[in-house]
Amino acid sequence: MTIRIAMWSGPRNISTALMRSFGARSDCTVSDEPFYGAFLKASGEDHPMGEETMASMDCDWTSVLETQSGPVPGHASVWYQKHMPHHMVGPIGIADMPEHRHAFLIRAPERVVASYRKKNELRRPELLGLAQLRTYFEFERKRTGTVPPVVDSDDILENPTGVLSALCAALGIAWHEVMLSWSKGPHAEDGAWGAHWYDKVNASTGFGPPPGELPFLDGEYAEVAAACRGDYEELARYRIAAI
Repeated sequence: MTIRIAMWSGPRNISTALMRSFGARSDCTVSDEPFYGAFLKASGEDHPMGEETMASMDCDWTSVLETQSGPVPGHASVWYQKHMPHHMVGPIGIADMPEHRHAFLIRAPERVVASYRKKNELRRPELLGLAQLRTYFEFERKRTGTVPPVVDSDDILENPTGVLSALCAALGIAWHEVMLSWSKGPHAEDGAWGAHWYDKVNASTGFGPPPGELPFLDGEYAEVAAACRGDYEELARYRIAAI
């Protein structure tokens, strides 16, 4: 039986590096934000490479769900799916994935804002998805009666082996040391938008160094980060400690 992992994250949150990490496993296939095209089509959001993204993928909510819940590509025993809760503006949501094992990736909103502003216009806190991430976490906790795994990107960068080992244990899969490195450059599984967003991870072969102090923000950027901090701190209460 294939273990389907739905990793929920906001943007600019080492989510692609974590997808690379799982993709390095010989027993795992990965999906890169499969609902992104449906989100762009439904929301009308103006994103870099938006037209190319919609043209390159299935933009029907129900069809995408059927694919992500259907036959496994390559008959892999683990299917890692990178999802973003703020994409879920249509009729499909976490409640429609009861057979997936759900986990949540968080990052200090100040770091997210500082990174996001370099790549796209940041108009409102909802674009970072932290409030929706918290809503999804609470839904899954109530549905299962257990606390779903939460990992913080800073913790991963501080101790990749320890935190990823703990994450794998929480997901019920074996830890593989190959998850610490991957091949440089674009990967076949990347979405079309990777040409704009993935330059840093494409230049990497593993997780980056531990982060420094939180970046200084001012004006509307500081306001967006402040609006997201309460949701981040609530989720951070449950983050996994390194083994």
